[in-house]
Amino acid sequence: MKKTNHINSAKRTLDIESKALTKLAANLDQKFSNLCEVILRSKGKIITLGVGKSGHIAQKISSTLSSTGSPSYFIHATEALHGDIGVISKNDSVLIFSHSGESKEIIDLIPSLKNIGCKIFSFTGPTESTIAKSTDINISTEVDKEACPLDLAPTSSTTAALALGDALAIALLESRKFSPQDFAKSHPGGKLGKKLTLKVEDIMSKGKDFPFISPNTLLSKALVEISNKGLGIVAVVDKKKLTGVFTDGDLRRTIGSKKDIHKTKISLVMSKNVKTIQQSSLASKAIETMEKNNIYVLIVLDSKKIPVGVLRMHDLMQSGLV
Repeated sequence: MKKTNHINSAKRTLDIESKALTKLAANLDQKFSNLCEVILRSKGKIITLGVGKSGHIAQKISSTLSSTGSPSYFIHATEALHGDIGVISKNDSVLIFSHSGESKEIIDLIPSLKNIGCKIFSFTGPTESTIAKSTDINISTEVDKEACPLDLAPTSSTTAALALGDALAIALLESRKFSPQDFAKSHPGGKLGKKLTLKVEDIMSKGKDFPFISPNTLLSKALVEISNKGLGIVAVVDKKKLTGVFTDGDLRRTIGSKKDIHKTKISLVMSKNVKTIQQSSLASKAIETMEKNNIYVLIVLDSKKIPVGVLRMHDLMQSGLV
């Protein structure tokens, strides 16, 4: 058996597919803009249709559309022939994926789709195919060759269809002025959802768990407060204003200076350079602040800049953000 150079093979595939995408971008014309405008005016869903490899692409694009502000639903063409077409209404836009443009299951569906009265669009290879000529707007995903050396397995063509579907989703996203807050609404679960929705106030130590003392408190009593709350830090607050903090690190330095903990006021040994964060801020911002300043704890302030809590890296880790 002839030994294959795997790296050269991979580079060849990537080169062929990248050239296919370059050609696809160069060939985009007004039809793509028309497609976007029609969909934006539509009051219904975007239904994606496909079979085989094109069906997998259609399913992925439907998911991307839905998560970026364009409600979408994927239907397998075979299932549509056996009842699933009932989910399509005249207000919907149907987007067909078929590289050959001659998928029999889809061709058989087109008369029924036209009876429904919905808009029908297609991404196909040949622009003279049956499906291309039967739809309102057709955009070609034709490629010069597949990356498969046998020119059989869909590779460059599926990459082109996938990229064009992504391009459509992003063009619609930008037109709808879809924001990170909008994105969060459709991604409530997992690390991504938490990054977009979890706030500092949701995970900070507050109320009776918030360790704070006045500037005149003796160091010995400050240590009791640190020990009781178990957070390794105590905020120093004077008339609702944050004046400093005292941490485990400050304690080590104080002990090294041989100060009397029963006579020394906390204001004399506290750290005055305190990093803070608003309780309404996203917890992900707290991570950025901690990493930037190489620290592991922040004092939390409310809208009036009154200290109300403590947020530790440990809290962020427990929340699943880190």
